[in-house]
Amino acid sequence: MGGYRALVDAAMVELAARGYDDFRPVHDFALRAIAAGADSASDLGRRMSVSKQAASKTITVLLDRRYVSRELDPDDARRKRLQVTPLGFDVLRQGEAIFDELRKKWEQQIGVSELATLEALLKTLIGDGAIRMDAPGWAAQDLG
Repeated sequence: MGGYRALVDAAMVELAARGYDDFRPVHDFALRAIAAGADSASDLGRRMSVSKQAASKTITVLLDRRYVSRELDPDDARRKRLQVTPLGFDVLRQGEAIFDELRKKWEQQIGVSELATLEALLKTLIGDGAIRMDAPGWAAQDLG
């Protein structure tokens, strides 16, 4: 957990330096869920394992910061669907690039083979299951 926290904290500092000082880790989970098809507060709440009210609050923040927009549903004119904006996709790409850079720093600190060994050992401990990047924490596990 300490390694993950160090990476996330460093990524947030770097994102702020790149102009995204209003972005938080929960926003990343929400944007990924929306990009994967969660187009309403109910859908987002289910994917993030939070209440519809909590999802609505996150959506309001993302709308205010222009990371998402609401578009008319082409199949139902009464409904508006959430869409990740180009700004939202940009912050996701920036975050991915930052994590790649941070991994390279770890590689420089402990060495290529040592980091590969660490990653292999962690994979042994956590298994081969896919990690859903659109859901935080334990909710990322596929429980069947």
